[in-house]
Amino acid sequence: MNRSLNEEFDWQRCPNVARLVTKRVDEIVSEIRFASCLQQRMKNETGTRFFDWVDHLCLPFEDPFSESIEELGYARTEHDGEQEVWRHPEAMMPAIRFREQSTVDVWLKVESVSDFLQAHDLNDVGFMGEPTACIQKAIVAREANCRLAVIERHGTAGFQWESEVGDGVADVAVALAEHRAAFSSRQRVFTAADSACSEAAGFEHALSLLSAAVQDLGTNRVCDLFFQSERGYWESRNHAARVQKRRQDKLGLGWANHDHHTYRSSRESFSQLIGLLEVLGFTCRERFYGGAEAGWGAQVLEQTHAGIVIFADVDLSHDEVIGDFAHEGLLPRDELGTVGLWCKLHGEAIMAAGMHHLECQFDFDAACAQLADAGIRTMKPFTDFDYLKQAFTVGEIWRVNPDRLRSLCEGGQVSREQEKQFLSEGSVGSHLEILQRDEGYRGFNQTGISEIILATDPRHHGPA
Repeated sequence: MNRSLNEEFDWQRCPNVARLVTKRVDEIVSEIRFASCLQQRMKNETGTRFFDWVDHLCLPFEDPFSESIEELGYARTEHDGEQEVWRHPEAMMPAIRFREQSTVDVWLKVESVSDFLQAHDLNDVGFMGEPTACIQKAIVAREANCRLAVIERHGTAGFQWESEVGDGVADVAVALAEHRAAFSSRQRVFTAADSACSEAAGFEHALSLLSAAVQDLGTNRVCDLFFQSERGYWESRNHAARVQKRRQDKLGLGWANHDHHTYRSSRESFSQLIGLLEVLGFTCRERFYGGAEAGWGAQVLEQTHAGIVIFADVDLSHDEVIGDFAHEGLLPRDELGTVGLWCKLHGEAIMAAGMHHLECQFDFDAACAQLADAGIRTMKPFTDFDYLKQAFTVGEIWRVNPDRLRSLCEGGQVSREQEKQFLSEGSVGSHLEILQRDEGYRGFNQTGISEIILATDPRHHGPA
């Protein structure tokens, strides 16, 4: 692959900033008994690390950390006289807010503040923010001048209460409920004599739902709302996801530790998938190509306001990755790679199949061991660096529609023996991916990803 395509996203490790920010978080946590207990429970009960849940720190202007903030690579992104917000453009690190207030705060990101309070029997803690606001937060523990707080975000990375709600929306709560229900129950399966027509109908339906929601609630809030439903659909089709979600819900955390959502697409539908994501405010980041043997590529997209990263996988050749394959469109071809076959067996990930996997941040060894105790095995790690570890849980096996198999067999894309096997035994569907990031590294292991793509090709092995 032409490396110049990704020069803007040549992510580097930032060990020094990671070490110092982690140390500062640990210093604050050690002063708050509730936080110290929660830190241990996170590791023991969910296989996650406290630091990976940190949304931001609040420090006084005179805090010694302010003297080195620029040297660590942070850049000031917001300031209004009363506070300054600093973010690191290259490293996956918590934001840091400096303000006049004397307390030192650690803020944890959770999916639901009310769920967190209920999980920990914090009945005397009050919310800050209206029920329909894009930010909910609460101070949950304090000792001396240190505080632990939780924050729930809906389509904003900022700290203000503003929203994009349309002028014609009289009741935001009603609009949220209506569009949440529409996303959760949206039609994902469309039938037509021509499969291309059925996929087109699916994209048209999804686009109509998104357009109506954006008009009422704004792009960023809708993006957050849509992916809540997408995670729910994926979870309903993946046992490992349900087990891990129950573990994280026990501590009131939800899926707020998500790293990226992965969608598989057929070649003919790829540009439509990208277009749909761009309606939700996503922009394209780096591109991947796994090599001629792997025969696949990916476009990484990010929605910075909603804090969501997408890996969009597709069968791809070397010549195609050099161009703008995300927007120019890809012609169908007779020979199917791993990604294309998965879509033909199960449907588009944005439609009938649901996400191929959700990748979340964990304590890698703890998560693998705890899931194994629950009867959930993990595949061989496809990344095992000091700063990046990744592994799939063994894939969920899904039944395959006989009509899909018949069409594939008649087209010569699977053999008669494979048709019989898939029909009787099913085919690998989705996974939960276990990820551990260190040294602030934001990138991905391209070689390892290519290996795991091949390892999940249903033609290479039988069901788990």
